[in-house]
Amino acid sequence: MAYVPGVALLAALAVGCSAGADSDANGTDSKAGTPTVTPAPPGKYLTLPAPCRAVPRSTLKDLLPGAAELPGDQQDKVFRGSAAVTYDTDRKVGCSWKADGPNATRSLSIDLERVVSYDPAVSDDDRADTVYAKKEKAAGLSASATPGPPGEKDEKDKKGEASEGSGKAKDPADGDAGATDSADPSPSGSDSTSGGASTGGTPGSSGSPEEALPSRILDNLGDAAFLQDLPKKAGSTAQHHTVSVVFRTSNVVVTVRYAEQPALVTQVPNGKELQEKAQALARKLAETLSE
Repeated sequence: MAYVPGVALLAALAVGCSAGADSDANGTDSKAGTPTVTPAPPGKYLTLPAPCRAVPRSTLKDLLPGAAELPGDQQDKVFRGSAAVTYDTDRKVGCSWKADGPNATRSLSIDLERVVSYDPAVSDDDRADTVYAKKEKAAGLSASATPGPPGEKDEKDKKGEASEGSGKAKDPADGDAGATDSADPSPSGSDSTSGGASTGGTPGSSGSPEEALPSRILDNLGDAAFLQDLPKKAGSTAQHHTVSVVFRTSNVVVTVRYAEQPALVTQVPNGKELQEKAQALARKLAETLSE
């Protein structure tokens, strides 16, 4: 009988250990106050389109007029484009085209980047927005430069009000009510009529660069977009003009670059036409991605 209390004590300890094990198994003890982390949603896009087939031949003929004058084999080679070197076609792809015409050389390139966030607390879209924001900042732009309300812009288009060269971002359609994807000329662009035709000078020349629209934030293109206009005087050689349109749609960031190099030093690229066509292509690519 002297050993009975000891047996009872061992039995009580065994019951206590068993209860502790059960509470750990049920997750109601040490981890009871730990919050559950819900992973951020993935981006809309899991793959990217083939870049050299992303631009229809009919569009390439319009953007690269010199190619239409080439013999069949050479023309096909131009329209096939040159794919950018990439090591992961699901993450980043690109393609470029170039055609020499009698008056100028036109070049086009597109780059598509699918952004993936490896942080479960940050969504792919948010990470892509960060990538886009860096490009926007590098272009010297910010969201504060966004044009006015669409209704105000439409009213200006109807009244045919001329844009003022204040250096602030303006609506792409100001001064050209006849084009849906239009933009006023770039800083070295032309004082031209709707559709990109120059009002004077040699073919492809421009009139009043000071009246052109500068780089700016764009509306109604993806989730965010901007246009960067880069006219460049090459000293004694002909002027070179590049227009870039960058936009983000969900977790994909797209860059369109369209440039012209005139054959003669007396010619100035038509910045208005370059801006319009670059924007039109960007919108087509956005629509293709959304399909």
